[in-house]
Amino acid sequence: MKNIVLYPGSFDPLTNGHKDIIERAADVFDEVIVAIGVNSNKAALFSLEQRVEMAESVFAKEDNIQVTAFDALSTDFALECGANIILRGLRTGIDFAAEFQLDWMNQRLAPELETLFMTPSEEVAGISSTLVKEVAKYGGDYEQFVPAVVAQALEDAFA
Repeated sequence: MKNIVLYPGSFDPLTNGHKDIIERAADVFDEVIVAIGVNSNKAALFSLEQRVEMAESVFAKEDNIQVTAFDALSTDFALECGANIILRGLRTGIDFAAEFQLDWMNQRLAPELETLFMTPSEEVAGISSTLVKEVAKYGGDYEQFVPAVVAQALEDAFA
């Protein structure tokens, strides 16, 4: 049985923290599906299509990383994709509290799925999409926190 992991998120924008987790997961699992969705609780800077295109560009050379858009429950989409694991990233204890509640719900919706939590590497652990957008908005040095294609998109968005 192949271990296929689904990493769902809004990725608005994709950061080096996300990239770190995705690439490390690709070293462990047969396939990583980066599922980019809409978070109805957040106003997105980039359209869903833009976020998918940026992620596809970042992972274009990776054979076992797939990027797709989705608009469904993560559990339903994971099962539809043949995934047996949902991957979630944790940076802080605050993240853990929210992710624990989400995992609780996911276990009730799809008990056949496992959830795996990964922390980013130390050098990218403090990066968040929200902070990156704030730094970019006010002209700070955001390029160190995101892949080059994302840095260009941020430059264009805040020009």
